[in-house]
Amino acid sequence: MATNGGEENFASEHDEYVDKLGNLIAQDGGSLGSPGLDPQSDESDFDDAPKELKSSLKKPTQIQEIIVPKPPLPAQPDPATLDLSTLSPLSPEIISRQATINIGTIGHVAHGKSTVVKAISGVQTVRFKNELERNITIKLGYANAKVYKCDNPDCPRPGNYRSYKSDKEVDPQCEREGCGGKYQLLRHVSFVDCPGHDILMSTMLSGAAVMDAALLLIAGNESCPQPQTSEHLAAIEIMKLNHIIILQNKVDLMREASAEEHYQSILKFIRGTVADGSPIIPISAQLKYNIDAINEALVSKIPVPIRDFTATPHMIVIRSFDVNKPGAEIDDLKGGVAGGSILTGVLKLGDEIEIRPGIVTKTEKGQIQCKPIFSRIVSLFAENNDLKFAVPGGLIGVGTRVDPTLCRADRLVGFVLGLKGRLPSIYTDLEVNYFLLRRLLGVKTADGKQAKVAKLTKNEILMVNIGSTATGAKVIAVKADVAKLQLTSPACTQDGEKIALSRRIDKHWRLIGWATIVRAGPSLDPVEE
Repeated sequence: MATNGGEENFASEHDEYVDKLGNLIAQDGGSLGSPGLDPQSDESDFDDAPKELKSSLKKPTQIQEIIVPKPPLPAQPDPATLDLSTLSPLSPEIISRQATINIGTIGHVAHGKSTVVKAISGVQTVRFKNELERNITIKLGYANAKVYKCDNPDCPRPGNYRSYKSDKEVDPQCEREGCGGKYQLLRHVSFVDCPGHDILMSTMLSGAAVMDAALLLIAGNESCPQPQTSEHLAAIEIMKLNHIIILQNKVDLMREASAEEHYQSILKFIRGTVADGSPIIPISAQLKYNIDAINEALVSKIPVPIRDFTATPHMIVIRSFDVNKPGAEIDDLKGGVAGGSILTGVLKLGDEIEIRPGIVTKTEKGQIQCKPIFSRIVSLFAENNDLKFAVPGGLIGVGTRVDPTLCRADRLVGFVLGLKGRLPSIYTDLEVNYFLLRRLLGVKTADGKQAKVAKLTKNEILMVNIGSTATGAKVIAVKADVAKLQLTSPACTQDGEKIALSRRIDKHWRLIGWATIVRAGPSLDPVEE
């Protein structure tokens, strides 16, 4: 009896279920009942069957974003008819597409250099797998940003300054509610994001070769100065960088009293250095506090350097790439790309170029030979903006017809790019006027004092940074303040160029001083095929 009751319950529940299913189908426009189970059902019944219900765990189909086309940037004049004498680093046709000033971010490891660049420019400079895993910068990062100011005089400062990515239009609307003003483009800056790790000092020095100014990052939650804070400051002093903005980062992690105390320790640290008198801005890069104040300082405190547009083009290469993806079709292969900063002159599309020193080999007798790389410029880029010509200042990519194998993985770093037959000579012997620092930066002796810098000795090996070239150098002869150096690999340089000297101490290269090239030795004649 009980069993029958159970069967009845089950049947009624089953009927209910069928009814519910029937209702559901009816709502969807299908026929009542359970489709497909009727022996007389034909194929048309299957069309009325409900579609498979999607699992709530599966992601819903994403709605495609409607991409609003951006207003076009002002057209560039034709390079063939270009009058270089009329251009300036703030000409609208230049500044709208290309950065005209290089600003380095320097400071100790994990003080927020890459985060500040991301807050200002919106570009993530840490890109490589090994960098992301360890959350440190290893290669030089780079990002461009446009800095604007609202043209409404009632717009309060520093909020009337705003920065965007480099492909932003020239006169966007002010974002303050009820303002009604328009932003005016004042600067287009390129950030050179340097690593703060002590073992990556040579990378930082090659980045310093192209800087016009620097942002010195000092984290508020650590004592000042940290080892690389002082080492980087000395490096930019050597490179004769006079325009520095100091950023006291991570103020969101501090109380007001400790922030004031830390501010006093920064003042004490910069006293008597090249950074003495520089503005100190408290910021939080992570929360984007006071980023508008940095933008204001970039415009008001850092002048745009005077550039020589009419001189012979001369570009320092600080990055180089093979842009082809694995498995690309032969017809789609592109030549290598050299990234760097033009120091003088203007490069145009179609120019015949030379890259020195080029391919370095040794003869059977052990003599060094250089084979410069010749090519033609097929494309010029400043981040996502394509250029017909590129002017000094700002980081640009030069697309060439060079075999990508020669460019991949930064193989051209330290080379010099220019017009064919118009580059400085290649040398392996240099005579320099040198100056040593009194104390080693970031290295302490057992009793806690800073170690002194020992004098140069004959036959010792140093690391020299010439432009963005980092190479070994053997001291052949040394006098009071003059030394003869023999480079392990040839460098393209000229008299009067400043170089940085580093010595290996405790398995790390440490900055010990700088030198000026007085006389370069006999030049190597490039081998041309």
